[in-house]
Amino acid sequence: MSGPADSPVHSNIDARFPQAMERAARVRLMIFDVDGVLTDGRLLVGPQGEISKAFDTLDGHGIKLLAQAGITPAIITGRESEIVAWRAGELGIEHLYQGVADKREAFAHLLAATALLPADAGYMGDDWPDLPVMAQVGFAACPAQAHAEVRSCCHYVTRATGGRGAAREVADLILKAQGAYDDLLAQLLQAPNAS
Repeated sequence: MSGPADSPVHSNIDARFPQAMERAARVRLMIFDVDGVLTDGRLLVGPQGEISKAFDTLDGHGIKLLAQAGITPAIITGRESEIVAWRAGELGIEHLYQGVADKREAFAHLLAATALLPADAGYMGDDWPDLPVMAQVGFAACPAQAHAEVRSCCHYVTRATGGRGAAREVADLILKAQGAYDDLLAQLLQAPNAS
């Protein structure tokens, strides 16, 4: 009997991380850090001290696809930002934790709110503040430019960098591991029902 990993679209899964597919198959909650994961980590500061961040539309669509597949997306970030609140709203992310010094507390609250276990969660981070949560989840991922300590503890390190498709790469991996990738693509490609 063939499984999701037997599909031709899975031939590009990174062989450096043999357990990634198995771990990603269990994810029911996928948590993202913002700076360095959903953005490239740079803060663009204007003349009045206003801060701008750039988000990749590929990453955003990947997050929406996770939600369509029944996986709850969430954000836990150390900074407080109206831009992040706007982006989370645009993507339909209901679980947003900003200005979090100790991400373990937000993670515990999130698990209680979703009635899930740590093993059911995935987390994507890029720096030391992410490590305590990454050590607890069933699937830990990071972008290519993440700090070396973070890369060494991850189940999957993307080829893409933060803010440049890394979150989409992880979303695609999860969708493929759960057999949802092909179905979502087929739904998109179906001709509209003429009635």
